[in-house]
Amino acid sequence: MEFIRFSDLCARGEVAGKRVFIRADLNVPQDDEGRITEDTRIRASVGCVRMALEAGAAVMVTSHLGRPAEGSFTPADSLAPVAARLAELLKQDVPLVSNWTDGFLLDGRALEPGQVVMLENCRINVGEKKNSETLARKMAALCDIFVHDAFGTAHRAEASTYGIAQFAPIACAGPLLAAEIDAITKALTAPRRPLVAIVAGSKVSTKLTILKSLAANVDQLIVGGGIANTFMLAAGLKIGKSLAEPDLLEEAKAVILAMTARGAAVPIPTDVVTAKEFKADAKATVKAASDVEDDDMILDIGPQTASQLAEQLEGAGTIVWNGPVGVFEFAAFEGGTKRIAKAIADSDAFSIAGGGDTLAAIAKYGIEKDIGYISTGGGAFLEVLEGKTLPAFEILARRAKG
Repeated sequence: MEFIRFSDLCARGEVAGKRVFIRADLNVPQDDEGRITEDTRIRASVGCVRMALEAGAAVMVTSHLGRPAEGSFTPADSLAPVAARLAELLKQDVPLVSNWTDGFLLDGRALEPGQVVMLENCRINVGEKKNSETLARKMAALCDIFVHDAFGTAHRAEASTYGIAQFAPIACAGPLLAAEIDAITKALTAPRRPLVAIVAGSKVSTKLTILKSLAANVDQLIVGGGIANTFMLAAGLKIGKSLAEPDLLEEAKAVILAMTARGAAVPIPTDVVTAKEFKADAKATVKAASDVEDDDMILDIGPQTASQLAEQLEGAGTIVWNGPVGVFEFAAFEGGTKRIAKAIADSDAFSIAGGGDTLAAIAKYGIEKDIGYISTGGGAFLEVLEGKTLPAFEILARRAKG
């Protein structure tokens, strides 16, 4: 897809002296005292802010934080701790501005090139979530260039993510969003084949649309977790008291048939790791998938299945990974996910991974540097896998056409 890159505007000298409005994703976790407990998103956003400052812009940054009620502000909603941390990272002052939608001054003066301010939590503004045109036009009037650099919000058409992009003189993608678009395009639009997708989780129902969408495009569709249990049922296997959705067997069968019709496959586990109860210290038993007993709970794929899947991954051209294949949080049931993670890390394929549990597994096994691209988008990443065109992508592409 075609879109304007902020980095290109900077390189061409088109940012100097301009007012730049950056929509970042600075929604960081905090403790009960309001202290930031993990600042990855702030550190990731520094690059775009610094890029704008070095290009000679006057910079405004905003983000949502938590889930405040529109029109109602409490101290817990404030971006003050975020502004303070950003100031530390940039090594310059980052004043926090409240009530900014109708314009603002700093010490009686307009924002100047080389200065950066934090605009208070954008979710507080009335009309933000419903993409109020009035609010969006006010935001757009504050800037010469709007930069969307928050992939985690790309699936939402809100005033600070979509509306402002409609009305700002220039709307473009920041480096983080551009990297997400590039990685998604590489993995899904023009993949190097074979294209293998791993989709795991507790329920088929939450990822049914994703499974159907991928079934029309991928060469191998690996399912894990509770989703795999439902597919095992669909294949005629017993799963004991394992988590599954028996009412979705026909949908699971339809995905299997769709893959088979294309000469592709959904590998069904041949062995599994079971326990009698869902506990970290529960006794783990490896058994053939055909030997699952009525009181068994399947909590991981077995070593034989893991090796077979790892072999497939080794020959992949592109790998899309969303979800661990077992209860990897419990040491006795992490073998499948650990083996899959290592296979992805060792593969020559371009790999893109997303989803909270997936990122936790990547961190646990220390393979961050071996994944082609790690998406932090959460819901946005899942909607891309569903085949949806995200609002942020759509408006930026439209604005790029003039």
